[in-house]
Amino acid sequence: MKAGLKKQAVRLRKNGWSYNIIASRLQVSKSTLSIWLREVPYTPNAQVRKRIREGPAKAAEIINQKRRKRIQEAKEWGEKEIGKLTKQELLLLGIGLYIGEGSKMNEQVQICNSDPKVIQLTLDWFRKIFQIPNNHFTIALYIYPDIYEAVAIKYWSRVTGIPAAQFGKTQIDRRTNKSKRKQRILPYGTARVSVKARGNSNLGVQLHRRIMGMIESSYNQAGIV
Repeated sequence: MKAGLKKQAVRLRKNGWSYNIIASRLQVSKSTLSIWLREVPYTPNAQVRKRIREGPAKAAEIINQKRRKRIQEAKEWGEKEIGKLTKQELLLLGIGLYIGEGSKMNEQVQICNSDPKVIQLTLDWFRKIFQIPNNHFTIALYIYPDIYEAVAIKYWSRVTGIPAAQFGKTQIDRRTNKSKRKQRILPYGTARVSVKARGNSNLGVQLHRRIMGMIESSYNQAGIV
């Protein structure tokens, strides 16, 4: 039995097959093959050479598949944990957003960010929590010289639902010490959303004071002095 297996192993090895393939075909351990075949000259055949070339790519794809699966599982877990946001939860989410990205000075209600989803969430918060109509919003853009202003305004207008007529003066960052890599990261620049009172006493300065009051309350309840 073993003699027959050894002869087959030698034949396969001379035909250019790897230990892995021979072990799989003959159901023999690689440690046994290493004893049987140590004196047998070996030149990989075309199929084995192809497997060797494609091996890293296949291994990388397997790793990427596992990574994508873990990412999807994490997203599904996150969605399940969040569930459906209530109005109160949206209020708190917006306060956290304003703590991180909003203006705390000069009693001006402003949030600035380059991520369109953050800007959309900001507007959703303003609209649903404070019932702010569109005509009370203005947007100012910060862009690099390689960005076309008209293209950026069109993009952010589509993202926000704010007409281009309500966009303020665009600021162009012309600093020469900015790397080209950083410029390419933000293809449409950064948007700053502002809320204007326009005669409404509940907006403008008063809205800023209310937001700061909620932030202060959040700090106090968290035990932050």
